[in-house]
Amino acid sequence: MPDLTPAQLHDVVTQTCSALGSADREAALVADQLVGANLAGHDSHGIGMLPLYVAHALTGELHVNEHVEVLNDTGPLVALDGRAGFGQVMGYEAMEIGIDRARQHGVSLVGLRNSFHIGGIGHWAEQCSAAGLVSLHLVNVAGHGAIVAPFGGASARLGTNPVCIGIPGRDGRPAVMLDMATSTIALGKARVALNKGERVPADTVVDANGNLSDDPSEVIGPDHGGSARGNGRAQGVRPRHHVRTRRCCAAGRVHDGEQDGPGRIYNSMVTVVIDPEAVGGAEHLLAETEATVEWLRSGRARWRSTRC
Repeated sequence: MPDLTPAQLHDVVTQTCSALGSADREAALVADQLVGANLAGHDSHGIGMLPLYVAHALTGELHVNEHVEVLNDTGPLVALDGRAGFGQVMGYEAMEIGIDRARQHGVSLVGLRNSFHIGGIGHWAEQCSAAGLVSLHLVNVAGHGAIVAPFGGASARLGTNPVCIGIPGRDGRPAVMLDMATSTIALGKARVALNKGERVPADTVVDANGNLSDDPSEVIGPDHGGSARGNGRAQGVRPRHHVRTRRCCAAGRVHDGEQDGPGRIYNSMVTVVIDPEAVGGAEHLLAETEATVEWLRSGRARWRSTRC
């Protein structure tokens, strides 16, 4: 396996997208996010996703050169359809709208439905933080069926349904960012471990017999999956997307076991963007955030397990 520089990897992704028919801007957005994820240590959302994108673009389930479609616009609240296009484009355009409306109204709520895989959700918090805005992102993952067992359960009934919160710092980067799945382990982390021939942390997946396991291959199957961090959190994310984004059938359902084509990933995302100037001032937020971060860092360090 040859060693490639980030620039070479970026070229591989852009050339691949271009071969699928993507315009230069779309190819660049996809490459920026995938390579950026690898550089940040999140291989689960890096260029390893490219074969899936290619496969579904060739079958027509992923549409190249699409843009968000506005379904409803009340000013601070906008509902969008991703038209099964590249999530890197849909997410970027949705955040552009959310940022613009938050600056106009102090706060905005953007619902995006029917987008192909939108990648690491922290990417969208970073886009909002770069604009100096606070953001909350609630994401629904559909298309591959249920893969998460409710707390105490032995059968998969939920999606990983990520949650992300970003608070901007002075340098245009998030001063604080939470980006997590509502399952004990994200599906992509299990995929990376499986590809490497490694185990996942103990008791993070549920096998076909309902037993806790460290075998990443157990995540793949019709009746088992990663264990849930909290049943309430996992369920609390999904209904918000089902109601607020009016998610269409193409995004799939998990409450009755229905799923779409193998490996297909459709996302819906609800994003709340807040302008600090409208709620006490940006300087106040920055000062409070810096004080909180410094207070957290001033505590004594202790040994951390690999599960942290």
